[in-house]
Amino acid sequence: MDRARAARLLTLAAGLGLLAAAGETELKARLHPARWLAASADAPRALSTSFTECLAPPADAKEAYLVELGRSAFRSPTLLGGQAARAGLACESCHQAGRRNPDFYFPGLSGAPGTADVTSALFSSHRDDGIDNPKPIPDLSSPKSALKVSQDPARGDLERFIHGLVTEEFDGAEPPPAVLTGLAAYVRALGPGACPAQARASVRAADFVDEARRSVRAAQAALTHGDSSAALLMIDGARWRLGLINERYDDPGSADARAALKAADLDLLAAQDAIRAGDKGAEARLSLLLARSEAWAPILAREEKRSLFDPGRLEAEARGR
Repeated sequence: MDRARAARLLTLAAGLGLLAAAGETELKARLHPARWLAASADAPRALSTSFTECLAPPADAKEAYLVELGRSAFRSPTLLGGQAARAGLACESCHQAGRRNPDFYFPGLSGAPGTADVTSALFSSHRDDGIDNPKPIPDLSSPKSALKVSQDPARGDLERFIHGLVTEEFDGAEPPPAVLTGLAAYVRALGPGACPAQARASVRAADFVDEARRSVRAAQAALTHGDSSAALLMIDGARWRLGLINERYDDPGSADARAALKAADLDLLAAQDAIRAGDKGAEARLSLLLARSEAWAPILAREEKRSLFDPGRLEAEARGR
């Protein structure tokens, strides 16, 4: 192993010691997306805004279903498994909204902000090359000609690349076939022609709720297609999104919001148990959860001002005030 690689791996022990201020250290301990922000990043801005998504939804119903499967899996750490899942890393951690993350910094994996060593032993037992060689994280919404992997569906290069990324680069489990196809479909549906005029937008609790709902609907669609494995992964994605909401509602006055999120998570867990047991009523459970979300989502909106979705509170926390 070269000296640069060894030195970078030693930073894992330092972990949060790389941060610029005590307030940012506190945020990194509480919010998963804050844990891989570079010390040079503007934490309040990075946590209160996000790139907008450059997704062109397919008109074909089958393709649209696959894109939704891939989109949800892209945002779920369960897809990658192993150390990445335990750390809370998903594809979107590096490729925010299917684009890139210039503030990404993971000790032992990154060099400059926005880079990652994809041949590191940190996450993989297959691809470690013993060399410190972090590379810039590509923008998946760039023109197709700028991306190194062909996205021609007839060639299948993208499917093979994603499969290797999940099972070798991150040591993840074999993804359900429809999910692998969906991940490729999702990446193919990204492109500069679909980018909104506004490059970044505010992050709100309602956005996270909508993401959770999309994952639940993708799970329902997977069940309709008789694909319980894909449905379970979609529900994992929904549960992860609810967890990301919950960690921002840390104020003592947000007990109602946390109680609502806990109840929703228990409903999702029950739906997963039903799917594993072969219970045909699992899809109805998911429909009930979606209906119930119409009642608890306004609670989140009501209490959002005191949560860590609020830019002012994020600013104060980051500065240690």
